[in-house]
Amino acid sequence: MKIAVDAMGGDYAPEQIVFGAVRAARTLDCEIVLVGDETRIRQLLDREKDWKKLAISVHHASEIIGMDEHPADAVRQKKDSSVVVATQLVRDGVCDAVLSAGNTGAAVTAAQLVLKRIRGIKRPAIATPIPTPRGVTLLLDSGANVDSKPLHLLQSALMGSIYSELVFGQQEPRVGLLNIGEEETKGDELVKETYPLLQDMKTIRFVGNAEGRDVPKGNFDVVVCDGFVGNVVLKFGEGLAKMIIRLIKDEVKTGNLFTKMGAFFLMPALRKLGKRLDVTEYGGAPLLGVNGCCIISHGSSNAKTIASAIRVANDFARSRVLERIESAVAKEEMLQNAAEEN
Repeated sequence: MKIAVDAMGGDYAPEQIVFGAVRAARTLDCEIVLVGDETRIRQLLDREKDWKKLAISVHHASEIIGMDEHPADAVRQKKDSSVVVATQLVRDGVCDAVLSAGNTGAAVTAAQLVLKRIRGIKRPAIATPIPTPRGVTLLLDSGANVDSKPLHLLQSALMGSIYSELVFGQQEPRVGLLNIGEEETKGDELVKETYPLLQDMKTIRFVGNAEGRDVPKGNFDVVVCDGFVGNVVLKFGEGLAKMIIRLIKDEVKTGNLFTKMGAFFLMPALRKLGKRLDVTEYGGAPLLGVNGCCIISHGSSNAKTIASAIRVANDFARSRVLERIESAVAKEEMLQNAAEEN
């Protein structure tokens, strides 16, 4: 597999992106193409003495799309930007997947304009893996679409279920609809219209409404919602996790001798738990619904996160997710027509 990496996208680009690519190349069975300012990228690569022995190459792109630029305008005006060029490498068959930690809207727009959508898919969705005590819960959409219709949620459920099965190995993934209660009659108009349509789907295992607390518990393998709600849930969870870790560290630092002794003996277990629940272990979220493998990473990604995201992109490219999505969408055509009427 060959992964195109937008080396200029992200809060800490290109340094952390380049170093993350080197880190990934040392352990993964894939080629990495760093796309962006060739001079700057090579200067950073030269800090790593062994990089020329690794499966890393550089593809020049002269422009950068900033984090604060309007996505659609920037993609159309900056044809030689790193994220657009990296996406074109996938379209042209040069690379098998594209990864960007830059402007999320620009990455999504580039994917839709360059790779196009899978036939039958109305809108793509970002599927974010959330670590839980039971494994992984896939939350989608987590930011690609803020105004969704029932059909969009049905397709998110379908795509998320397929990804969970083929990439995470989850047999018959449990799919839930994010809501304010378990009862079928609760929620806004969108979820109340979507619930019976999900029940009628033959290609997924819909098990009912999922409340907010069900997401971190791992009670569902896939949870669907519109992108506005999903993004709020995701960022609230990230902030809460960081706050809890900080509080624990502060208590240990300011605690008495017994507190520090207890922390010392608990440290191996805490490290193991921390690794299990660390979002950087997954690094990136697939953009499902476009005709190519596209991974979106957080803007604040560091080298460790980028290395993990490259592994996610490699796994995604090796799966048959895209083929399965297209086939499954065709089977649900009658249900889609019913959803569009709503």
